Amino acid sequence: MCLAVPGKILRMEDRDGTLMSVVDFGGVQKEVCLQYIPDARVGEYVVVHVGFAIQRLDEESAIQTLAEFERLGVLNEEFGDGFELAAQQAGLENPEVTR
Repeated sequence: MCLAVPGKILRMEDRDGTLMSVVDFGGVQKEVCLQYIPDARVGEYVVVHVGFAIQRLDEESAIQTLAEFERLGVLNEEFGDGFELAAQQAGLENPEVTR
């Protein structure tokens, strides 16, 4: 599944002419491109899809959405180990995990 997930911008930097940021998604931090929202600011919430911030979101809506995604297990599905999840769904051990 590939969702658009709200997150809070923690920091920003220009990387070779591309506006990049670190965004917090309820405890999971990922790098996100801000080129579609170049006037975004640290502390704002944005909706992120496949690594790109695509729109702003108010804090209340972002927090409610993250809480609901967490309740449904969507955050782990979206940000967890994809190989592990696929192996679990297939009833197999993850070949990427060394024991």
